[in-house]
This record gives sequence, C-alpha cells and structure tokens, in this order.
Amino acid sequence: MNTKKHLIALDLDGTLLADNKTILPQTKRTLERAKELGHIVMIATGRPYRSSAMYYAEMELTTPIVNFNGALVHHPLEKNWGVYHEPLHKQTVDDIVEAMSTFRINNILAEVKDDVYLHFEDRKLMDVLSLGNPRLETGDLRQRLHHNPTSLLIHADEEHVPDIRSHLSDVHAEVIEHRRWGAPWHVIEVVKKGLNKAVGLERVANYYGIAQENIIAFGDEDNDLEMIKFAGHGIAMGNGIQELKDTAREVTLSNEDNGIAYYLEKTLNL
Repeated sequence: MNTKKHLIALDLDGTLLADNKTILPQTKRTLERAKELGHIVMIATGRPYRSSAMYYAEMELTTPIVNFNGALVHHPLEKNWGVYHEPLHKQTVDDIVEAMSTFRINNILAEVKDDVYLHFEDRKLMDVLSLGNPRLETGDLRQRLHHNPTSLLIHADEEHVPDIRSHLSDVHAEVIEHRRWGAPWHVIEVVKKGLNKAVGLERVANYYGIAQENIIAFGDEDNDLEMIKFAGHGIAMGNGIQELKDTAREVTLSNEDNGIAYYLEKTLNL
C-alpha cells in the first residue's frame, strides 16, 4: 500500500489534537515524513476556518481545507481554487430559533463563515468562540442575522439535547443535517441538508486525482461517520465513539497515544 500516493484527511479535535489541543511531536514528525514522500495531508473539521488556521500553518499545509463539516471548502493559499460555501437558508434558521423558545436551551449561535452571531449574551461561550478573533454580534438572530449562515449551533444542557434533536429531525429533516459535539460542550450543530465531511473530501480527492481506495481518513466523533465510510481506509481513533469504531476499517490508538502516527508508520512504512 505504501507505493501509491495517498490523501490523508485529519479531523482536529480528539484526532490530530491531543486533549490539550496541541499536535503531539511524534504525530507531527510522521505527517512531515508522509508529505516528504509525496502523500497529501489535509484537515477536515467541524471547526470554522479561523479556529483551524493555526494548525494548518503549524503543519505547513498547502492543501484545501474542509470546515464546518463540509459546508465550507476552500484553499487558503490559492484564491483561484474556488470557495465552495453552502449555507443554511435564513428562513430555516428563523423557524428553528422560533421553535427553540419552547425548549430549554442556553444559547443559539449562527456563524457566517468567520462572523459569529449570538442569540443571548454569553461570556463563557464567547471565550470559547473567540479563537481567531471573529466579529461577534449579540441579539435576537431573527433581527440581527442578514445573511444565510454557514452553520447554526444550539447549546443546551445534556439532558435536553435528545429532545431538541428529535424536534429537528421531525420538523426540519428535509433541509438540515444535525450533529452533536462531544463533551464538555453539549452543542447541536446544524448545517444544510446533504453536507458532511465526505462531500468536501471527495471534492479535494477529485482535484488531486486520488482514487477512493487511496484515501486515509481519521476521526473520532459522529460528524466523522460519512468521511470514515467514504475513505478507502477509514480509521477510528481509540478514543472515538463506538458507532464510528463499528463503521471504520480499523481502530488505531487514541489521540493521546499518537494514534495517527501509529497507523501511518505501519501502513505507509514511514
């Protein structure tokens, strides 16, 4: 398997990043070696670009990046590559915000690429979101938001998340996809129907002419499911959720144990 050029797609949180949000030295070295041998390394994350750009720079990547679970795909270094941005409809967002007034939620947040709109003032959430210094606005989203947002985040206490998700499935299944974040933030993320990391990954693979069987993808959460299924080598992290492990071709070590490096070193003879 090591003779062909591979596309290596990396989720960030819980996958490329250790729990302290850094890239472990061994993982970094192994990815460097992979790049030197002609393999293509890219990031595919649920994060916005502004809070993944520092890892893109740290790894000296020169590839397109998938953000917002596929709702935004672009090439940070090549402006003419194109920007593939598929936002939610503003009307859908208004309907969801309206419905959420009958649920127990902490906040709703809309992201328009790298601008952030908060429904309620929220210091704690603002601290988490301030990575990359977005433009922040607070106020009723139905009035404040004038663009179709890339994604919508609903923050609630853990016990209320299932009710909210079942409402979203019952009422909006035709127009949206929704996922939940892993702990400690109990957040439901909403993007336009039909979008996921695999959609972005396929676009990048086609650009480089990489066949599906030569794609290696690593992930740990439910927003990685489609990407792990799509990749010829879909690899779940040891710390991943059980559903992903059941879907993956293989399970590697955890994000704290250089799981990416462990798999690539033995598979690509690095």
